[in-house]
Amino acid sequence: MHGLLIKLLRLYSILKNRQVSGDNHYFIRDNYYARLLQTKYLIQDTVTREPYKVIEYHGEFQQELLFVLPFAYWHYQNGTLLRTASCKNTRELYYFSPDHEEKFEQREWESNDESYEVPNMTHCNSFDYRKWMPVPLKAKYQNAVFVYEKPVLIIANKFNIEWGQPPINYFSIELLDRIITALSGKYKILYNRPSASSIVLDNSEILELNEHAWLRAHHPEVLLMEDLYQQHRASVTSFNHFQLLVYANASAFISVHGGTATLASYFGGKNIIFSKRGVEHALQEFTTIFPKLSGAEIYHAKTEAELFTYVERHY
Repeated sequence: MHGLLIKLLRLYSILKNRQVSGDNHYFIRDNYYARLLQTKYLIQDTVTREPYKVIEYHGEFQQELLFVLPFAYWHYQNGTLLRTASCKNTRELYYFSPDHEEKFEQREWESNDESYEVPNMTHCNSFDYRKWMPVPLKAKYQNAVFVYEKPVLIIANKFNIEWGQPPINYFSIELLDRIITALSGKYKILYNRPSASSIVLDNSEILELNEHAWLRAHHPEVLLMEDLYQQHRASVTSFNHFQLLVYANASAFISVHGGTATLASYFGGKNIIFSKRGVEHALQEFTTIFPKLSGAEIYHAKTEAELFTYVERHY
């Protein structure tokens, strides 16, 4: 029965979404199936409304931020969240959970496959927001510590293996130089590219860009998040906690594809996302679910030329 339904839902997706091509229909099919499964919780979620929901996840960080965390927060607001479990250093993300366990040491990107308990389980061209509620991380973590004379601009970068290939979506040193030169007069720029020791890894190996030493030498006006973290380690529980505190005081972000861009979209203001490649393009997720995370203005740049057009126009 399960196999037949999955096949029918894929056919339905193909007929309904003729503008979508190729394997993207598998993503849409899985979301349709996950939403159908939510009907078995109708009584618990709408009538009895007692704590019962256990949400456990250790897949990709982007999916957790886009789909799982808002699902957990909806259940919290609905009075039906019992407990949550995720990777280490996620307690501050799930600050609202009655019982959160940092259960996993590593993320496994395939762990979300065929896990249909979250109604928006993966990429899609249309999402179901009935059990999805943005988590107010900015309101929770705004503070008087990370405040500067100028408005804060976060440049959130990554440099790692993507889809089994060398880095595709990242800011090179040359790009960083252009961005910083253009904006350092207006903003206090904080640069963030976490080291492998600061975050929980998945299948994407982090490579060395060697930009930190270059930034210290050529742009000493830029604060490096890794350096700032060392200064404040005694007052935070983890690098993730530290990121939330810093990001909560910013309203301007320039980020790259993936979990990096997703986290930056949680804090309102403006976020330019540099993404050359990704299924998010075809399914237009940068115009649908990303802005809903906080009401942020999202600008998707596919090329360096588009990136600097947005920088000049909006920053």
